[in-house]
Amino acid sequence: MKFSKELKVALLGIVAVVLLYVGYIFLKGTDIFSDTRTYYVTYQNVEGLTKSNPVVLNGLRVGLVQEMQLQQNKGNAIMVTLAINKDIEVGDSTVAQLVSSDLLGGKSIELYMGRNRTRYEGGEHLIPFQKESLTDMFTKKAMPVLDTVDSTLVRLNQFLDKDAKRSIQSILLNAEATSEALRMIALSNQGNINQITGNLAALTASLRGTEAKFSQLASNLNTLSDTFDIQSVNRTIRGLDSTVAQAQLTMRRLNENTGTLGRIMNDDSLYRNLNASSESLNALLMDLKANPKRYVHFSLLQIGGGTKVDKAGSVKEAAKVKNATNVQKAGTVEEVEKN
Repeated sequence: MKFSKELKVALLGIVAVVLLYVGYIFLKGTDIFSDTRTYYVTYQNVEGLTKSNPVVLNGLRVGLVQEMQLQQNKGNAIMVTLAINKDIEVGDSTVAQLVSSDLLGGKSIELYMGRNRTRYEGGEHLIPFQKESLTDMFTKKAMPVLDTVDSTLVRLNQFLDKDAKRSIQSILLNAEATSEALRMIALSNQGNINQITGNLAALTASLRGTEAKFSQLASNLNTLSDTFDIQSVNRTIRGLDSTVAQAQLTMRRLNENTGTLGRIMNDDSLYRNLNASSESLNALLMDLKANPKRYVHFSLLQIGGGTKVDKAGSVKEAAKVKNATNVQKAGTVEEVEKN
């Protein structure tokens, strides 16, 4: 059986159209060889969601977004038509969550299966849930900050008027002049700065020498401490302890009036006797000075061997002096006994 050329062209055109349609459907993401069921879900905002976006279950693509319709009678909500594989058990507890699929704002629908009491056969409405994306959260956090920055910039622009700009320019010019003056001062005092640097270097060298001397002194002290005889020092300390103990014992005995020195230090009778003797001796010396003839009698006649009459007179006077002396001594003894 032969076909005409016209028929062959027609059949080729039909095949081409079919292949084109199949390719278009395939590029949209529809699997024409798998059986799907249609479900619906309604969202208030589907920004970033487009047709042919995937429907995902546990990270596996199980369907796609087939259609989106605006429902003006329901507050401008958007009803999304989902084509889900027939093998997926969708029920009354299935949640269709609108999530971000990438950082650029693309969206996808992720299914969460609950404990389904009723299994859907297609055409039912799923439970909607819209998860806040990173972009939305960033926008919510960033907008107040941007508003604050905007108001701050406005206030800064208001502050930086012409007068303020001139003041800032004058301040910058003054700072530049000050830095130039400091530079000139540094250049003019370069010699002094060099001298100060040299003095600091010399001082540092001197300190290093002093440090070496201190190190040597510490070493000598360590050597000296090592040469000490610890036993001799201990014996000396024990001797000092014994001496101190004996001194304490001596002081305790002096305070107890048990010895001669203790009695002398604590008994005032010796002081009273010595005081009385001193007073008697004082009186005797005063009387000797006032009446020397009572105690000493010399005569030229006695020296030259005078007459008997003179001798008799001298004897009488001597007897009187002797009696007066005895009387004086008796009075002195009585006074001493009284004291």
